[in-house]
Amino acid sequence: QVQLVESGGGLVQAGGSLRLSCAASGSIFTINTMGWYRQAPGKQRELVAFITSGGSTYYADSEKGRVTISRDNAKNKVILEMNSLKPEDTGVYYCNARVRTTPLGLYEYWGQGTQVTVSS
Repeated sequence: QVQLVESGGGLVQAGGSLRLSCAASGSIFTINTMGWYRQAPGKQRELVAFITSGGSTYYADSEKGRVTISRDNAKNKVILEMNSLKPEDTGVYYCNARVRTTPLGLYEYWGQGTQVTVSS
């Protein structure tokens, strides 16, 4: 089993910044992609950004220029830096990882979520 533990959420004023962190632990052979999703109240979960094991990144159009995703492969950790936050960024942020627990087994895991609230 693999566990993803997030930290760094909270309440921030519009225009402020937050740094989310997620650490993976457990039966990890390798981790392919790591990423962050957001679920706003009453809406579906949506991708914010992801990063591959090689460091390639993808950002949702709405996030480009405001967020930066980075990764520490040695620590199985992914970081999301968010700047110029807007009230519409409010939601629960979930860490996601696609993990090989064996050379052949690839599985998707989710963290428990961390709340981000941006006040206007």
